[in-house]
Amino acid sequence: MEIFYIVLFFIIGTYFGSFFTVVGLRLPKKEDFVFSRSRCDECSHELSLLEMVPILSYLVLGRKCHHCKAKIDPLSTYVEFFTGLLFALSYYSFSFSIELVIALGIVSLLSIILVSDLVYLIIPDEVLIFFSIYFIIVQYFNIGLLGTLYHIGVGLFLFLIMYVIMLIGNKVFKKESLGGGDIKLMFVFGLVLDPLLGVLSVFLGSFFALPMALFLYYSNNEKVVPFGPFLLIAFAFIYFVKIDPIDIINWLCL
Repeated sequence: MEIFYIVLFFIIGTYFGSFFTVVGLRLPKKEDFVFSRSRCDECSHELSLLEMVPILSYLVLGRKCHHCKAKIDPLSTYVEFFTGLLFALSYYSFSFSIELVIALGIVSLLSIILVSDLVYLIIPDEVLIFFSIYFIIVQYFNIGLLGTLYHIGVGLFLFLIMYVIMLIGNKVFKKESLGGGDIKLMFVFGLVLDPLLGVLSVFLGSFFALPMALFLYYSNNEKVVPFGPFLLIAFAFIYFVKIDPIDIINWLCL
C-alpha cells in the first residue's frame, strides 16, 4: 500500500507540475492560465487531452508538436518529473499529516517560481500572496492563532534581514544585488521555519547558487543568477531533512 501511495503521489505531482509550468510561464505575462487551453508555442495548436499527459506525451510525440512538427521545449517535462518526484518524496517523508500539506505547498511554490524566475527573472507577487495565505491557514489549523501570529512575526523578521542584505549588497556591488521577489520570499519562509532556520536558508541558498554564479562569471556571461529557486531549494531541503534549530545552536556552541 505504501508503494501505491508513493506512485500515486508521483502521478498526481506530474499533473500539478504541468499546471505549475503554465502558471510560471503565463502569470508574468498576465495571460490566463485557468481557462485558456494549453497550446503549441509555434503554431498555437490547442493540445488534446492525450497531448497533455505529463512526460509520456512528450516522449510518445518524439519531442515534437503533432501538428506542426516543431520541437517542444522540454522545460515542462522536466518540471513535471521534478514535481512528481518531490510530491512522492513528500508523502514518503510525512505520510498523511499536516506536515504533508505544508510540504506539498513548498514543492508547489518551488515549481512555479523555478519556471518564472528562470525564464523571466520574476517572482510574481500573486504567487507569494497566494502561498502566504495558504501557509497562514495551514498553520492556524496546525499550531493555533498564537503560533500563527508568531510565524507571521518571523516572516517579517526574515523580510527585514533580507532587505538589509540587499542594501549592503547594493552598496558593495554598486548595482542591484537582490530582486524584490527574493526579499518578499523570506516572509513566506518565516510562515513555516523558525528564525534560525530562515537565516540558514539564505546561507544554504547562496551555497547552492555559487556554482552557477562562478560559471557565469568565468564564462564572461552577464546574465543575472536567478536566486529565488536556490532559496526555495534550501527551504525545501531544510524542511524535508527536518533540521532542528536546537541542533544548530548546540553545534554553534561547540
